[in-house]
Amino acid sequence: MQLSYLLAALPLAFASPVPEAEPQNLPSIPGATPGETPPSGVKITGVSYAGSGCNAGTVASILSSDLSTLTLLYDSFVAQAGNGLSPSEYRKNCQLNVGLKYPQGWQYSVFKVDYRGYAYLQKGDKGVCKATYYFSGVTQQVSSALTLTGPYDDNYLKTDQFGIETTVWSPCGQEGYLNVNSEVRLTPIDNKKTALLTVGAPSFRGPWTAPWEWWQGPTKHSKKNREIVDSTDLKFSQVHYLQWQKC
Repeated sequence: MQLSYLLAALPLAFASPVPEAEPQNLPSIPGATPGETPPSGVKITGVSYAGSGCNAGTVASILSSDLSTLTLLYDSFVAQAGNGLSPSEYRKNCQLNVGLKYPQGWQYSVFKVDYRGYAYLQKGDKGVCKATYYFSGVTQQVSSALTLTGPYDDNYLKTDQFGIETTVWSPCGQEGYLNVNSEVRLTPIDNKKTALLTVGAPSFRGPWTAPWEWWQGPTKHSKKNREIVDSTDLKFSQVHYLQWQKC
């Protein structure tokens, strides 16, 4: 199968049902009680990025008006192998930095991240989607990875979900810089045969609903919000969900 055919077929591939990958043995967030809106005064102060999977000008961000979701759209987050391709194409990475300003007495963490993608792997090939999360100035970090083995020709869903006690938290009451180091990596059994691994868009068909959990002391609040991702172009993305607590 030619690589050009694969790329042309990707939008059709995303239209099919997406098999969900098992979480990487990470504890889930407890159920929350519907209640108040997120803390006021929260805003994104900047998004910067660098890496072979996110060259300058290839990343766009969509922030919902109520700060319920941050979706990052990638144009070039694709690892590929095949005849004539350099081994440097087998792995792509992106180092992302998001600045978030929030009120005194609060801190936040990422409790869930969704990656949707597509993989085409020959028998014996292996593909890995990995991410590491940490805050600037904080030594603790958390990571998870999804491994796919060939033969595989389908969509996938990778969900990173972290518990209150196991995740990493931003500094208390000041601007927090969240870092996400993501990579997609191929180990082809035959470097002359086509293989492909992407991080893919959450929706090509219209509205997409995502919950956020907001935490204030022992009282849990949740709110369901709607964010529309209406992209007719092939984009590669991550969707980040946050949780908050008093500190």
